[in-house]
Amino acid sequence: MSNVKVALLGAAGGIGQPLALLLKLNPNITHLALYDVVHVPGVAADLHHIDTDVVITHHLKDEDGTALANALKDATFVIVPAGVPRKPGMTRGDLFTINAGICAELANAISLNAPNAFTLVITNPVNSTVPIFKEIFAKNEAFNPRRLFGVTALDHVRSNTFLSELIDGKNPQHFDVTVVGGHSGNSIVPLFSLVKAAENLDDEIIDALIHRVQYGGDEVVEAKSGAGSATLSMAYAANKFFNILLNGYLGLKKTMISSYVFLDDSINGVPQLKENLSKLLKGSEVELPTYLAVPMTYGKEGIEQVFYDWVFEMSPKEKENFITAIEYIDQNIEKGLNFMVR
Repeated sequence: MSNVKVALLGAAGGIGQPLALLLKLNPNITHLALYDVVHVPGVAADLHHIDTDVVITHHLKDEDGTALANALKDATFVIVPAGVPRKPGMTRGDLFTINAGICAELANAISLNAPNAFTLVITNPVNSTVPIFKEIFAKNEAFNPRRLFGVTALDHVRSNTFLSELIDGKNPQHFDVTVVGGHSGNSIVPLFSLVKAAENLDDEIIDALIHRVQYGGDEVVEAKSGAGSATLSMAYAANKFFNILLNGYLGLKKTMISSYVFLDDSINGVPQLKENLSKLLKGSEVELPTYLAVPMTYGKEGIEQVFYDWVFEMSPKEKENFITAIEYIDQNIEKGLNFMVR
């Protein structure tokens, strides 16, 4: 078996701890390096007692960055849930200033200490933080468009769950809803029209379903009454995406799922996707997006194939939602890029 080291940055947080537990149970991981600014020795001690073969090391932030460098050294995958969570009344925009600074620091360290790693960005707002990672990676000559991902799998997981509740109330994993766009509010576009089981649902129900997926995070924030945001479901979704990526890397299984990526023409399927999108957007005032969550498969080198037929398979309402999503994403990307030139 290949040596697979995973560096989890933000391992002591609300997402980091349950995600660390799930990763400790993964038989394909050799070494799990936990990094955070507080409490990470205790998290590591707790996980160390679990009787699986995954080696646990902890790395508590220090003055000169040695701990972070050691956590990242030889990492195959870097997963980044670091940052502050949303609280009631807080939008993802409110999170931006704090989390953007954290992302910039971590992106610089990753590019210098693990330039070939697969980087999975969970830190919100993903639509804006992924461009920050991309710009810093590129500045340090470490950007590989096949290996940088914004984790949007929670939108897919919620779509499966909420649709299942309407159809049969069980077996949500039997559904596989494609979700495109971005990872917040109106930028999230679940394509329920592509799911046969949803074809008999009327428009009003579908609209309510879409809205629930788009604002599912608010549902959790309000239910927790100030005690946190969507941490457990996010950890589950991130682990689901990570396993799909890992299985592709190890050559075990190819599974299609969306993630938010930079649409580089060198990636298989991206030129065709852009061609389809140009036709879809013709006549609108919206330009081609530079970043987008789209369905793709993953292999040894990261992104293997981007799929593009969905562009012409969307319902009229989904096309309308998608154009709105691109406008929203463009604003988010600009926010991330503007942070970089401050």
